[in-house]
Parts: sequence; C-alpha cells; structure tokens
Amino acid sequence: MTWEPIIGLEIHVQLKTRTKMFCRCPVGFGAGENTRTCPVCLGFPGALPVPNRTAIEWTILLGLALGCEIPARAEFSRKNYFYPDLPKGYQISQYDRPSCVNGKMILPTGEGDRVIGIVRAHLEEDAAKTIHVGGRTGRIGGADYSLVDYNRGGTPLIEIVTAPDLRSSEEAKRFLQLLRQTIVELGVSDAEMEKGTLRVDANVSVRPAGSDELRTRTELKNMNSFNFVARGIEAELARQVAVWESGSEVEQETYDFDAATGALTARRAKEEADDYRYFPEPDLVPVEPSAELVERLRERLPELPGARIRRIEARLDLERATVLVTGGLDALWEDTVAEGAEAVAAANVIANNVVGAGIGPAGVPARELARLVEARDRLPRTTFDEAVSRLGEPGFSADPYLEQEAVSDADELGPVVARVLEASPGQVEAYRNGKEGLLGYFVGQVLKETQGKANPRVVSELVREKLRAS
Repeated sequence: MTWEPIIGLEIHVQLKTRTKMFCRCPVGFGAGENTRTCPVCLGFPGALPVPNRTAIEWTILLGLALGCEIPARAEFSRKNYFYPDLPKGYQISQYDRPSCVNGKMILPTGEGDRVIGIVRAHLEEDAAKTIHVGGRTGRIGGADYSLVDYNRGGTPLIEIVTAPDLRSSEEAKRFLQLLRQTIVELGVSDAEMEKGTLRVDANVSVRPAGSDELRTRTELKNMNSFNFVARGIEAELARQVAVWESGSEVEQETYDFDAATGALTARRAKEEADDYRYFPEPDLVPVEPSAELVERLRERLPELPGARIRRIEARLDLERATVLVTGGLDALWEDTVAEGAEAVAAANVIANNVVGAGIGPAGVPARELARLVEARDRLPRTTFDEAVSRLGEPGFSADPYLEQEAVSDADELGPVVARVLEASPGQVEAYRNGKEGLLGYFVGQVLKETQGKANPRVVSELVREKLRAS
C-alpha cells in the first residue's frame, strides 16, 4: 500500500519587543538566570497584567503577511495547566477569538504554487525555561533534577497554526524557511531556533494514498533546526507506516526526537482543548483594532519572500532563487547583477563563497563583488578566496586582487600536467575506463603543484587533451 503523509505545523515566534507581554520586564536572550522578573510575570497574588501594544500590532502585521483575516474583536483567555515553568498555573493566551484567522501562505515549488492554509495566528505569553540537569540528552527523561529560569516567562509569543496541508518532510522544511524569512523581514523577531525565539512542533499522520480521511496524529516536539524537523518527520512517518501495516493503530501521543540517535521517545498523551479548561481572562479587556490601524499596518508590508522567489526564478531557476531569498541574500544579488555581474555566476558566488566566508550580505560592496565575479575565472583560486574573505572590511577594493591574473599559458602549464598524470597511473587508467569524475582530481593536483595560481579552466582543458592524446 502507498501511504500519504499529512503534516501540520505549530510555530511559536518569540517577539523582540522591548518589554514582556503583560509587564515592563525587559525581553532579551543571555541574561543571568531569573534576573528579568517581577510580580506580574512571576504570578504573585494581586499583580495585574497590562497588554503590550507593540506586540498586538506586530501580531496583526504578521497575520496580514500570512493573508489572514483580522477580526474586529479578539480576546485573551486563561489556558490552565500545572508545570514548574508556569508560575500562575495558567498561561494567558488567545483561544476561540484570536487576532488572525483564515490565512494562507504560497509555497513556490517545481510543480507550481502550493497553498498552505493558516488556521490562526494568536498572541500569548511564553512559558519559562526548564533546564533538565543530568542524563544523556538534557531532557526530562533520565534527568537528575530540573531548574527553572523565569526570564523567558511572559515574553510575547505568536503561535502560528497551519492546516494539515503539507505532504512531505522536505515541503515542511521549505515552508519553515520561507516563513522564517518573512518573519525576519517584518522585523518582529530574530526567529533563531538555536536561541529558542523560533520553535516548531509538527503534527504528523499518514493515510492511504487517494483517501481523504484524517487518521490519528502524533506531535513531535523539541526539534531545534529545520533539518532536524525534516528528519524527525521522516522518522515518525516511517514509524506510523510500520504500525498501521502491522495491523495495530497509532495512538495520539507527543514524541521527542533525538537528532543524535534518530530515536523517537513517547512522552505523554496529546492534550486537547478541554484538558486546558479555557475561560476568558477576567483581568483583560478585548482587543478591538480599528480599521485604520489594520490598513496602516497593511501598508507596511514589503514584497513578500514567496513573490520574490517567483520573480527571481525567471532569471535563475527555482532552487537558486529559493536559496537567495530564504537566506536573505537576494538584495545583494540584485545589486551585484545591477553592477554588471552575470546572474547565475553572481548567485553561485554569493550563496557559496560569500556565505562560506561568514560575511553578512549587508556589509558587502556590490560593485566590488561584481568585479570579482566577472574576473573569477582569471584569478588564482587562492587569490579569489582571499578577496571574498575580505569583502566585509571597510573600504574594500578589488583592485589589488584583480592584478593577480591566474597562470593560463599552456606552454607553462603543460609540463606540470604531464608530471601529475605520470605520477598517477592508476587514476589515469580508471579515467580511461569511464571514471570521468577523476578529472577534478587531476585539476586539483595541478592547482596544488602551482600553489593555486593556475587557471582551473585552462588546466581542465589541458588534462583532457593529454588524456585523449596518450
């Protein structure tokens, strides 16, 4: 039987407002444990919440970017559960009347645009952070004890819930990369998974291909990179298929995915809304954004990443356009091409060499980069790599590097090529027997002999000629 994956995501985005959602404690990453707290975010009796206006506006802004409807009235509720990271014993969240509903996000693919539904985007306060000490994984299972850092508690948090419209782990990964870039460009969050400002849970199920049923789902938590999200989904899909094909049934549970071992560990039964005993937050009035506010926020929307991918794809291809846009590199690429660089070559150099050198695109002078891209085949590889590594330095000029032309004289390179081939009889024989990938080996050896000063294109042609002639 052929099985179809059904995947929905819950994405938690920590907003980078100056203060927390319902108090004046500063928001930030890396401060000493429990140094950014007050009676409100610690849940002291009698302490009353006051909503953060900026957080509300940023939620609406992100909702508009996701094509959501903005209801005239949203309400906060109390979501009740008991855990050490929640000092009040409840979380203030939006439940049946969220700020953003019925949206969609366009995901460009090679088979056309995929429409991924956005069920809701609601605003809430984040829980504190529990640190599990001891054990192999740093998780609650096997830990010796746990500590709680309440600095994060009360930070504004947007939860984005997608419809179960994703159909593969790769599609989920690409969706998350595009969503993250959208969030970053709006300026509402750094959206960094390693810092916890972007967290993703995946709801996963499978069904027979061609069916329209929705079978029992499970939830994957504690995945801290897009690659790990994709790997976790793949592992859970394989587990569920094995369960169904064995004649058993999948149970609705929450799982942790251990990226180091690929293991899935069941933690608890998946909660439903009734388990949280939601009821309206009595200390907060409803949120009623004016039509003027919503339109003002709508006017702030830039050209969204998905639209830019399709526009840039016309000059490159889908894969390169996606890499540039989701990496925040497309503005540099457009500026570099405007300065005269060839489009595909500029994309390759930016996505590989500039990123590999760890240089942020904002600090790269497009004109100097365009000059390097145009001359890359004439420069020694070491010279080109050094020039790229210095692109981010103030006042960088390509001039001193452009003076160092690569050795392209066939008469000078011919003897070096001959020596390399003579010293590699086994590889020469293998090449003649069909292993043409060894061409790169021979070129690399010649570059090594010339200390990177030879022109790789000329060397490649010489190697082919000598192998054909001998």
